[in-house]
Formats: sequence, C-alpha cells, structure tokens
Amino acid sequence: MAYNLQLIMYYYSFSEYLKNKFGAKIRKLSLNAGFTCPHKEADGSGGCIFCNEYGFAREKRPRPLKDQIEKQIEEFKRKNADYKFIAYFQNATNTNASVEGLKKTYDIIRDYPDIVSLSISTRPDCVDEEKLDLIASYKDDYDVWIEYGVQTANEATLKYIKRGHTHLQTIEAIDQTHARGIKVGAHVIVGLPGETRRDMIKTAREISSLPVSGVKLHIFHVLKDAPVEDLYYIGKIDVLSQEEYVQLACDFLENTRSDIVILRLVSDSREEYLVAPKWINAKAVVLYAIQTELQKRASRQGIKVSV
Repeated sequence: MAYNLQLIMYYYSFSEYLKNKFGAKIRKLSLNAGFTCPHKEADGSGGCIFCNEYGFAREKRPRPLKDQIEKQIEEFKRKNADYKFIAYFQNATNTNASVEGLKKTYDIIRDYPDIVSLSISTRPDCVDEEKLDLIASYKDDYDVWIEYGVQTANEATLKYIKRGHTHLQTIEAIDQTHARGIKVGAHVIVGLPGETRRDMIKTAREISSLPVSGVKLHIFHVLKDAPVEDLYYIGKIDVLSQEEYVQLACDFLENTRSDIVILRLVSDSREEYLVAPKWINAKAVVLYAIQTELQKRASRQGIKVSV
C-alpha cells in the first residue's frame, strides 16, 4: 500500500524547513564521536531508565569521525550527487568534553564543503557559557542546532525516569542557547510511565512558551538491557498502542506553536534491541495514521495555541 506522507499542510515538517532554508536535498549524517554520558558516570545507576543508546545508533562503536562522514557521504552521493548534509552528533552527550576537545571534534566538519548544518544532541545540564560560545562560533558557516533531551516538563516524571536534571535546568539551557542565536531542538518522549494526556499537553504548551525552534518526538519504548526492561516484564510499566500514540501525537501538534519545526514525529529502534511496542518501526503506517486523524479532526499544528 502506498502512503501519502505530504503532511506539510498539517504541520511544519523538517523537510519543508530544509527546502525553504537551502533549496537543496539535505541528508543527515548520524555521527558517533565517542562521547559518554555524565549522568551515567555520576550516579553509576545506568542513567535514565529507558537508556540503551545501541537501540537507535547507526554507529554502535565509534570509528574515526572522518571514516563515518566519508562513508555516509559516499552512500548518499551514489543516489544523488547534489545532496548536502547535516552533521548530526547523535550518540550519548555531545558536549561532554572540554571546550578544546569539543572544538577539535566539531572542526572536522570544516573539511567537507557539502556539510551545511551542524546539529548537536546533548543534555540541558551539560552546557555552559564557554561551550555555548564555541558552538555559536559556527553560525557564520553553518545552520547550527543544539538538540536537548527535554523529555517532559513534569518534574515528578523526570525523577521517576531518573533523568538527572530538572525542568528549570532545561529552561535555563534553552534561554542561554537562544540568546546566542543557536536554534534549539527539544526532544520529548510521548507515553512516559505515569503520564496522562494532560501532562503531555502541558509539555507541548510549555515548549511553545519557550524560544524553541524545533521539536523531535520519541515514542516511549522498551529496549533490551535498558533499566526499564525488567519493569516492563513484571508489569510495572506499560507502553502505548499505535492508536493511543496517534491520538497523543495529534494532541501534541495541536498544542505546539505553528512556527516550531517538527524535526521528527515518529521514532524507531534497531529491531534486535526492541522489546516493545513492535509497531514503532512501521513509520510510514504511523505517519499516515496521524495524517488521517488530523484530517478527521479538521486540525493542524498550533490550532490550540494562542501566542
């Protein structure tokens, strides 16, 4: 079955943003620079209860960054020689190093003229003024984003999932990042244990009140060897059905400012690590279901937001 994935009329998609920004085909290079997570290092508990970075990473073990970049560029260029690229530092916490070490790592992208954007995934409690100033220094040459693991605006949930930072720290990091002209992406998990529809809408509205440029939605899921796996098997936590996720994703969109780019609407996982829910890897099916639900509601992103 063919699915119509042209959802631009319903929400501000990342593909639309890239088309407007660059007027060219853009692809993402998913990079593992070998960074670690300070939260895992600090408490020794394994970090967040949902964490197993191997469940989504393209690069399970870090090879030299140049090798990763050149291999991926070569693969994409076979399909379209005109592609341009986002260098996405994805694995773990990509500001967890000295400023000098970070500069050495990020500067590698300068060797590749087809890289037009720098995106850095990190935690809101692992940035400071010096690190943000360094990242801001790339703005003249690249479209620069920092993607923060916000997850939820609910402090009780942050504690339960052992996130290791408060929502206040998230707000402070976002404000400091925006003040330097760096675009902010917020990662949010839909379906976290104990959260209600009201909690999720509260998170959407909170993000809409902050200087956030993009949102990336994750579906709460259980991975092998993650701390949450045992809780799932003994029935202490549950996961969403596809229909439940579709409804919540539409609710989230309705309560998200219309100028915020939806960086991703459906997450997935490496099949060999995924415990539940299995439906998340049928991304086209889920996206089509979201489109259908928005059509049914006669709705769109931001319809319930007054700014």
